[in-house]
Amino acid sequence: MSTDILKNESIPSSRKKIIVLGSGPNRIGQGIEFDYCCVHGLLAIKECGYEAIMINCNPETVSTDFDIADKLYFEPVFWEHIWEIIELEKPEGVIVQLGGQTALKLAKRLDEKGIKIIGTSFDDMDIAEDRGRFSDMLKELGIPYPNYGTAYNTDDAIEVAKQVGYPVLVRPSYVLGGQRMRIVLNDEELEKGVLSLLKHLPNNKILIDHFLDRCQEAEIDAIFDGDDFHVMGVMEHIEPAGIHSGDSNAVLPEFNLSPLIVHTMEEYAEKIARALHIKGLINIQFAIKNGEVYVIEANPRASRTTPFIAKAYQIPYLNIATKIMIGAAKLKDFTFEKKLTGFAIKEPVFSFNKFPNVNKELGPEMKSTGESIRFIKDLRDPYFRQLYKERSMHLSK
Repeated sequence: MSTDILKNESIPSSRKKIIVLGSGPNRIGQGIEFDYCCVHGLLAIKECGYEAIMINCNPETVSTDFDIADKLYFEPVFWEHIWEIIELEKPEGVIVQLGGQTALKLAKRLDEKGIKIIGTSFDDMDIAEDRGRFSDMLKELGIPYPNYGTAYNTDDAIEVAKQVGYPVLVRPSYVLGGQRMRIVLNDEELEKGVLSLLKHLPNNKILIDHFLDRCQEAEIDAIFDGDDFHVMGVMEHIEPAGIHSGDSNAVLPEFNLSPLIVHTMEEYAEKIARALHIKGLINIQFAIKNGEVYVIEANPRASRTTPFIAKAYQIPYLNIATKIMIGAAKLKDFTFEKKLTGFAIKEPVFSFNKFPNVNKELGPEMKSTGESIRFIKDLRDPYFRQLYKERSMHLSK
């Protein structure tokens, strides 16, 4: 056998390097929007004088074009492949904030190996991902959140559900796009849901939250540099609670929230960003019921809506956030002139025509495969009025 196949064709340079982890193949729950994040992150790294290295295995993305990164490793975004590349390249650090949940889930392995994570630390990211730690933090900050509990079997789950009160949202921890998440109304539905979850994701911790029915949902994307906090955008969902944020039509800026509600959301978002020592991007999702603002979750990374906001306002937010992660800039170094006349609507894109046997009913588990933008001049727009009418009809049932 020839030994040529064992040779390594990648020759590391002497330059300082930063690796960006991509999101892997396109699939339901992991949108193509993260490719936009990675591309602009790579360009910012190059502008800061570092060698930009991309790890991703999707041929249909711009981040894997030959002229975007200084060096591309067309490899699966799995730990074994990443570790070999890191050992060879010896980067200054790795950015996990731009590749969605796929990249974020690798932060623990990086931290265990002593690899520097550029931006927010692993422990702070883990607080946001761990429902128990996150809820404890919210309690300390005086921020309302739905009652919750955790379980590892059906008996524990039923006991927790009795404590938090039906309906409840049942979900596994550390998963992508609301995978296996469902809303249940009684013990029988809960038992079926937990058994199904444990069958597909054995040994996974089960999170059980009281579901805030018939409420408004909204979210904030923001940047924090350790000193200053900047809200990129406040988006209000048209669909009612219970529909995954990736499947919801979201309106930028908000259209039906009072100034007090918006101020409260922004205040909570900043408190959370400071408590988590965020350096870079954060997305926070809220539920509003009877004038009370509840925090549902926080994602210490770029969200699907980050590119949407950047395009709608025509502000290079991913470039800015990456430079802040690296430590090459602060928010005070930039001016933010939002160029949007009217409203922008984030529309989910579905591929049901390619999956004819898939249940098309929307719920807490994400089913969209991407998103598009629709610009409207005002709220009298026929498209918006029809969407809002459908929402009102759903709530009246």
